[in-house]
Amino acid sequence: MFRSQLSDALKDAMRAKEACAVSTLRLILAALKDRDIAARGKGNSDGIGEGEILDLLQKMVCQRHEAIELYRKGARQDLVDRETAEIEVIQRFLPKQMDEAEVRSAVQEVIAELEAATIKDMGRVMGALKERYAGRMDFAKASALVKAQLA
Repeated sequence: MFRSQLSDALKDAMRAKEACAVSTLRLILAALKDRDIAARGKGNSDGIGEGEILDLLQKMVCQRHEAIELYRKGARQDLVDRETAEIEVIQRFLPKQMDEAEVRSAVQEVIAELEAATIKDMGRVMGALKERYAGRMDFAKASALVKAQLA
């Protein structure tokens, strides 16, 4: 599903002559192809799955947020604007992100469900969160919340 959406979006962006969208979509497709090749080397002939594609897109957004911070420190507004535009293109393919209250609620629910009590249970909790909320949750923030609740 994601593969065809990305390819169609690239074709549409090319027709509309949207340079930023074209370059961003090409970057996404190139990263996807790299991951597919790596997966084939491990015996997965179909390439990566939908969940891994979501993970890839989220990582690309996080990389751009980090770059924006650095560009702001360097007073490079032109590069900040470009990275922001790339984030907008990538986010078209991500499901709606959970807000902080929803993340907090999900963390509490999973901790209660798994009866997690100590920091040793953090791996199980994070695994359950990643399984249920792939592509919708910022796991760095969730990890901090889990750690605070289990400590």
